[in-house]
Amino acid sequence: MRLVFGTVLVLAIVAIGTHLLGYWSFNQVAVGSWRSATPAAGPVGTSTVRDRMGQLDAQAGKTAQKVGDFVSDAALTAKIKSKMALDDGVRARTIDVSTTDGVVTLTGTVGSAAEHDRAVRLARETNGIKQVVDRLKVVLP
Repeated sequence: MRLVFGTVLVLAIVAIGTHLLGYWSFNQVAVGSWRSATPAAGPVGTSTVRDRMGQLDAQAGKTAQKVGDFVSDAALTAKIKSKMALDDGVRARTIDVSTTDGVVTLTGTVGSAAEHDRAVRLARETNGIKQVVDRLKVVLP
């Protein structure tokens, strides 16, 4: 769980850094960049810098929200998979769990109606889940 969370967090930080570096590098004409102290049009006024910083702050907030949503969904998926792996009545290897905006989708095959019901119940009983979409198929051995 820590490994998954740590990996997702590192990837998110790298993605945000890459986005910001690319943004500053390719917008030299409008505002200037970290490479050039002044843009081609002349010195930048204080109000222009403040306006631009406000825009960057808003974009960073939106990006942080998206990253937070992704991390939350990944954490919910990991919780459900862990619960299934620890449950003796569910074969977690045959069930795929995916989460988007708090909606969990279960796909795959199970060996009995009891296993099906248990897998769906484990997902529904997880805190933070808004809805469970059941696409499990019962395949008798």
